[in-house]
Amino acid sequence: MIDRLTQALDFNAQALLLRAERTRVLASNIANADTPNFQARDFDFGAALAQATGVQQGARTAAPPLAPVRTAAGHLSGSGGAGAAPALLYRLPLQTALDANTVDMNMERAAFADNTLRYEASLRFISGQIRTLMTAINGQSQ
Repeated sequence: MIDRLTQALDFNAQALLLRAERTRVLASNIANADTPNFQARDFDFGAALAQATGVQQGARTAAPPLAPVRTAAGHLSGSGGAGAAPALLYRLPLQTALDANTVDMNMERAAFADNTLRYEASLRFISGQIRTLMTAINGQSQ
């Protein structure tokens, strides 16, 4: 039972961490919009989340993640993929620039705004899950 609760919270926590990383990458692109020869970067959020959570892309079942072996009952279980960084890819420019910079500010702003909304949604999912757990715990103790 506890494993299922932890698994649900871990999924949203991984999504939140990846959203924060994507915000950092997009902010770097925007900050370097005037830097000559700067190549805009991004990553495939869906693939990164699948890798971090151990869920195969296109499948609805989870693959068994590589995890440390618990040799005693007091040992904590490790989270699969918490330290895995997403593979950054170079963004293909829609229009070439004279200074070889591939940052398209309109596309970066739109991606940043979209990512910000999704980050907030992930926070709300986690908040809702915790609120539901607290309600269940308080209802059980009465």
